[in-house]
Amino acid sequence: MAEEKEDSQKTEEPTQHKLEQAEEKGDVTQSPDVAAWLVLAAATLWLMMWSPAMADSLRKFMTGFLSGAHNISLSPQTAGGFASGIGFELLQTIGIPFALLMAVAVAAHLVQHRPVFALDKIAPKLERLSIMQGFKRIFGTQALVTFLKGIFKTLAIATAIGMTVWPSKDDMLAMITLPVGLLLLETLTLMGQALVAALSVLGVIAIADYGWQYFERMRRLKMTREEVKDEHKQSEGDPVVKQRLKQIRLERSRKRMMAAVPKAAVIITNPTHYAVALAYESGKMGAPICVAKGVDHVALKIREVGRANNVPVVENPPLARALYASVDVDETIKPEHFKAVAQVIGFVMRLKGKVPSARTGRRT
Repeated sequence: MAEEKEDSQKTEEPTQHKLEQAEEKGDVTQSPDVAAWLVLAAATLWLMMWSPAMADSLRKFMTGFLSGAHNISLSPQTAGGFASGIGFELLQTIGIPFALLMAVAVAAHLVQHRPVFALDKIAPKLERLSIMQGFKRIFGTQALVTFLKGIFKTLAIATAIGMTVWPSKDDMLAMITLPVGLLLLETLTLMGQALVAALSVLGVIAIADYGWQYFERMRRLKMTREEVKDEHKQSEGDPVVKQRLKQIRLERSRKRMMAAVPKAAVIITNPTHYAVALAYESGKMGAPICVAKGVDHVALKIREVGRANNVPVVENPPLARALYASVDVDETIKPEHFKAVAQVIGFVMRLKGKVPSARTGRRT
């Protein structure tokens, strides 16, 4: 009951991280029917292309064997060599196609998914020794579904082969009167037809089974909303912690700004909402640099620190708003503001040198 309740709460699709973790444990979408179809397809293709040559090779071997059977002398000393000779002849005939089919069987699994080396699949687990767990594996729902699928596949393939072969039943009875070479050729042809029929049915089954395996895996890996939230916290970080870190970074940034305000050449305001502190040293800097900026209470703090350190404060609302929007801290001002800022700094320098001139702004 507890497992059913837990499954009912798994309403969310698995995240990419959950899917990757499952792959690392060897939990991937694999259908044995797809592998079986590919192997059967390779066998059918090989049989259709090479059956005449294989039939001829087997005919020569059997003809030679049967025609010279009376000359064969079997004894404990010669039996081994005789069996080895037969085995070698058969290996020459079927060895290469057998090796190719083995290669196709391996490739069939690689086609469905990249190779995964999962220690969890081979590591010994105590629950595998449990009698109850073994009973569930043998008589559980999954075992029943697998058993019924096996019966259905067997019946479907047998029916397809029977419908293909049955019309040739009379020819099959007459085949026993054919010469050896023709008998082998007809047999291989009939086998090819049966394999094509089985291949057609198994192809449909393989597609259906792969789809079933995929959706079953996705269902098995579904997550609860709490699991999704926990994973999001682990990957993205706790929102509360992130907000706190953001506040800490903002406070440190403000402290650095305030520490740089005393080195500013001028503070341009609008006069209450915006404040931009600019540093400039003639001959050392190509253009003024923004060392601090802020709005509202931060702007007020910049003005207070500036006045406490005798930094000139100049009211120029349009320029203050433009600088605040276009330049970040520790960046030089934009070229389009060079002229306006140069007038302000020139005014400040003349003011410090007590050189009378027209004001470009009103000092506070």
